[in-house]
Amino acid sequence: MDRVERSDVRIRLDKAERAIDRRASSFRPLSGKKLRKVQGILVRARKNKNINIRLSQETLAELKRRSAKEGLPYQTLISSVLHKFVTDQLVDEDTVARSIYLLRTSR
Repeated sequence: MDRVERSDVRIRLDKAERAIDRRASSFRPLSGKKLRKVQGILVRARKNKNINIRLSQETLAELKRRSAKEGLPYQTLISSVLHKFVTDQLVDEDTVARSIYLLRTSR
């Protein structure tokens, strides 16, 4: 993964993000209704709420280890996992593997 450095922030980009970054100069500005819609989405996305949560030391250590491996802060990893869970985007690896197996053997 490439790293993009802007001011004091280092961001690790995946393949899709690098493709977007390469094409960024060709993007056209939005106007009118589309611009307001995107701005509304961004405003709602920025409305974060701080929470306190109790975790075992082992769980926190593992979260920090995995987040370091992914190249992002552990709080961001936790937020991402929770978001995926509540939006039904969090998938179980065993379930995916089982589904793939069933698809391959059903032919």
